[in-house]
Amino acid sequence: MSARRRFLVLGDTGLTGADWLRQCGLEGDCFSAESWEAGLEQLRRQPFDAIVANPADPAVLRGLRALVRSQSILAALPDGVAVVDADFQVRLANPAFEAWCGGPAVARNFYEALGVSSPPSAASVSGGDEGGGPVPCPFRAALDEALRSSAARGNEVFRLHCRDGRILDLHITPLCEPDSPTPLLLVLGRDVTALVQQQQKLDALHKAGRELAALSADQLADMSIAERIELLKLNIRRFTRDLLHYDVMEVRLLDPQTGRLEPLVQEGMTPQAANRVLLASCAGQGVTGYVAATGKSYLCPDTAADPLYLPGAPGARSSLTVPLIFQDKVIGTVNVESPKPNAFGEADLQFLEIFSREIAAALHTLELLQVEKSTTASRSIEAISREVALPVDDILAAATSILERYIGHDPEMADKIRRIIVGARSMKQCIQKVGEDMAPARPAAGKEPPPPALKGLRILVADNDDRVRRSAHGLLGRWGCIVETARDGQEALTMARLSTYDAILADIRLPDMSGYEVYRRLREAQPQARVILMTGYGYDPTHTLVKARQDGLRFVLFKPFRVDQLRDALTKDIEEKEPKRQADKETK
Repeated sequence: MSARRRFLVLGDTGLTGADWLRQCGLEGDCFSAESWEAGLEQLRRQPFDAIVANPADPAVLRGLRALVRSQSILAALPDGVAVVDADFQVRLANPAFEAWCGGPAVARNFYEALGVSSPPSAASVSGGDEGGGPVPCPFRAALDEALRSSAARGNEVFRLHCRDGRILDLHITPLCEPDSPTPLLLVLGRDVTALVQQQQKLDALHKAGRELAALSADQLADMSIAERIELLKLNIRRFTRDLLHYDVMEVRLLDPQTGRLEPLVQEGMTPQAANRVLLASCAGQGVTGYVAATGKSYLCPDTAADPLYLPGAPGARSSLTVPLIFQDKVIGTVNVESPKPNAFGEADLQFLEIFSREIAAALHTLELLQVEKSTTASRSIEAISREVALPVDDILAAATSILERYIGHDPEMADKIRRIIVGARSMKQCIQKVGEDMAPARPAAGKEPPPPALKGLRILVADNDDRVRRSAHGLLGRWGCIVETARDGQEALTMARLSTYDAILADIRLPDMSGYEVYRRLREAQPQARVILMTGYGYDPTHTLVKARQDGLRFVLFKPFRVDQLRDALTKDIEEKEPKRQADKETK
């Protein structure tokens, strides 16, 4: 025997439920609801075969108007909205969601409509945190969580990777009680494809910067300067093509003596353009000369209408040129061109400027811009110090971490570890002392003598980049500082708790904790030390610098920073504290 049909009567229809059924020739059970709110509550709790309402009833009219307004709002929303049942079938979808599906989505499987395997594989659905790994189907997870907590989940973000390359962030919330016969879930989706791709590209550019001139110690010993330059040129071409997707590019270096922009790398330029003599000047030297003279990037959307543009690549219709800047000085230019007009936008400008900073750092690493070299003896000592510094720092960090565990538990073992730490530090200081003894009595022409206020200053540098830590030893060591380094925030905090430093330089992108957390905890561990934050990008998405400045941060260094900026950050107001610092050291 079939089940009796169920009818929901909204408001006043002018007839009793039984009369209405008789007039329509129907059989079944009627349930009344005086208002739309009461009717929706009944709909949430049990299924009905039909809904009966009188269009002349004011309450019904108000409900219809509300539905029309709701539909208008859903249609205007830029984000996707869908209602999905427990079988993953789409019950309702707004135009934005249907645009992602390429057509109507209602009555289709949610994952199939979006071009995702159903049920999703571990690779297609992940948590909002990219490092969190795969998670179960988000709809099942939302219902299970609601069953456990008797409340909508609502705050979890699921990332869905579609077959067409689109990446969606999904917020999923149950619309009714999870034990309802027909549970429904509200899905709010946002297309984050552009944001994710931008972040991936930024990370890839940062990684490429490390690899531009990456060489092992053996390779450095075997390769000449000319060979290193050829490797750099090869890497610039490769990363420009593979990461930035530019087929036409040119890099020129500025000769500070002649003002000429000498070609370093070119790809896709005409022979005439590649061999053209250009000077750093605002007039008559094309866009490249203008950028070199002003230090400002230049976007040329239409080469035919720009009086500054000089022909470069065959058929070029637009170009983008940025300066190569090292220590706040223009050292060259990077130029890319396209056969399409308006081919470059603000995102291209941002990426090319970041890449240009990496090129400038690589040029410095390969010593292409070094005017004078130190004597053979001092170079040898610096090389030894450079190769020994980071391994000894690793020993110091490991020994300090072990010492922290044994303090108060095994005095004998703690004393042995302390002797290891003292020995490692003595070895570094002996190498530095030999280097100071072998250094020329007078600095070379054009070089400033080491700042006296930095002599003997104990400095901790926390950065995940080996180049930065090695450069810190080279530069600060020449100034007479005692330098130790850490790879991550935890190493830095452990060393700060068991040692004393005058200054701590910490990168805001350490792998194990946020920049603001590093700053706050270092200040707690070393309240007397000057904490300086460093960043390699021109943006701060987590607002680390804003929050740290509110807590007293005074100095920030943007990589690659000038030597005088680093010196000022370490020495500003230090003369006033110098007598007290010396007195404190004498009492230790």
